Amino acid sequence: MIDKSFKDKIHQYFITKSDFLSVKDKMNERELQQYILKVIREVAKKAEIPLALSDEERLLKELTNDFITLGPLRSLLEDKSITEIMVNGYSKVYVERNGHIELTDIVFENEQQLMHTIQRIISPSGRRVDESSPYVDFSLADGSRVNIMLPPISLVGPVVTIRKFSGDINKIEDLINLKALDQRMSDFLLGAIKARLNIIFSGATGVGKTTTLNVLSRYIPSTERIITIEDTAELRLRQEHVVSLQNRSANVEGKGEIGIRDIFKNSLRMCPDRIIVGEIRGAEALDMIQAISSGHTGSLAIVHANSPFDVILRLETMILMSGIELTLENIRRQIANAIDLVVHMEQGTDGVRRVTYITEVRDVKDGNIGLEDIVVFEQEGIGSDGKVIGNWVYKKTQPLFLRKFAKQSVKLPEGMF
Repeated sequence: MIDKSFKDKIHQYFITKSDFLSVKDKMNERELQQYILKVIREVAKKAEIPLALSDEERLLKELTNDFITLGPLRSLLEDKSITEIMVNGYSKVYVERNGHIELTDIVFENEQQLMHTIQRIISPSGRRVDESSPYVDFSLADGSRVNIMLPPISLVGPVVTIRKFSGDINKIEDLINLKALDQRMSDFLLGAIKARLNIIFSGATGVGKTTTLNVLSRYIPSTERIITIEDTAELRLRQEHVVSLQNRSANVEGKGEIGIRDIFKNSLRMCPDRIIVGEIRGAEALDMIQAISSGHTGSLAIVHANSPFDVILRLETMILMSGIELTLENIRRQIANAIDLVVHMEQGTDGVRRVTYITEVRDVKDGNIGLEDIVVFEQEGIGSDGKVIGNWVYKKTQPLFLRKFAKQSVKLPEGMF
């Protein structure tokens, strides 16, 4: 059994007695493994430590992970049953599996190894994180979203949160199989996309908003020009004519920041057929509402909210924070005129992420925006197996946006209203 001190000697050799740091990024994984294996054998020979073949293989795997991949996190990223990885300092790594959080037996050797892994993760993104800029959001090449927070903001050491992107959820049938919605709802939502309804996807963090938007957006006709605007790149559209835009953080001198609102204003000059906003967080809410009202229909966006009603409150608040002098009544009229539908998602106690509300945004009445539920998930209880028992209930009130379906010659599911 090889102790930790021997592995430390190998690390030290790489840093002080070889050109490894200057050449490692030019190697493919096979070349890297050959280089590492050579060093392992050389250090073992000098230290007069006999290595069993099994020890040699284990060291090779661990060191390859350390230098070219994500260290101890590699196995978690490859595990398809895991949806989220949470590193709370070097000694505690949690994961979310089937909607439940559990502590793993994976640990980093020390904070230095964790920081080395962090730099490996962040390097391809072009972003930076250090004591002067101790937090960052970015995406991995596969679409997984990463958040990093360092001391002094974090009191438990470096914290890494990775929300894994599921490449297995591509079609509406995948959402049906996951029980996120049923066939009738999927037919309606696909019709809403084709009819160019303006849709807000809402819910708490990690309930599947982006995944659902991703899937539905893939049914936008390939003949349309689509502009996506994001803080952190997560959208994965399959159409060819897609222009992806992303904000830019300030540099070390505090200059060069380009915000979502600036990008949104410029996107309107790019002849978009559709605009998709990864997440509305601030004053860009006003720009989007006004753009939709002026003819940019078929827009999709995400808002963090606890209910369809909370979506409206959040939009009102964000518009008021924009600094534009508008009365609350005018703001509400603009929202009601712009947004057609709210698709709200929640994660049940059984870990299933499902659409719990499809709600129409109606006109202002008695000073308030009217909301009319089209579909509601009604929970009846919890089964002995821990699964949520419930059904989607369809309301029969005819939506006001049916004229948009007729205009685009889109047929509704039979018996929907």
